[in-house]
Amino acid sequence: MSHSDIKIFQSKLAEHTAPSLLGIKCAGLVSVSRSECEIHGNVRLFNSRAAETGLKIRVLSEGSRCLMLLYSESRLSASLNAPERREILRRFGYTDDMTLNECLDRLSERLRTHSEFPHEIGVFLDYPAEDILGFIENNGKNYKLCGCWKVYSDTEKAARAFENYDKCRRFLRRKINTGEDLYCVIPRSSVFDRGATKP
Repeated sequence: MSHSDIKIFQSKLAEHTAPSLLGIKCAGLVSVSRSECEIHGNVRLFNSRAAETGLKIRVLSEGSRCLMLLYSESRLSASLNAPERREILRRFGYTDDMTLNECLDRLSERLRTHSEFPHEIGVFLDYPAEDILGFIENNGKNYKLCGCWKVYSDTEKAARAFENYDKCRRFLRRKINTGEDLYCVIPRSSVFDRGATKP
């Protein structure tokens, strides 16, 4: 795997999953074209080098592009177990006794077999439960604010989150553009587990 392959992959992660890399969001999605860089080698490298951060990447679906979820195992598991999130997941065939890996298996299956993104993907991406339900009930219309997700509840809180996510992206973009290695920038697990401060 070439140095340019690694840099391209790191740049994609920095651009699309920065809030998760820096600990203010439990998971993020990134889609990478097979023509852009070598996917599976980079995923293996990330999962090896980022192990001490508590972060992992899982390929959810593959085609000309690979859709991947970057997540903190501990924080995503805790988020999925919140009662309001379990209630949403039950609607789509997830059972309360499913482990995190089983939930990810189910999500991956639904991504591969449905023409549209499964509605419950917002649960995995740490969106507020009220906004996920609002999206489902309104078929994606009538939202109050649109940013990283469509907002139906607390617009001020969502706007602050969107701004913090943008700060994370700008921070990591600067680091990558000046030649820093992504693995030297992301916090270790002790920082991540208690939630990183804004960069």
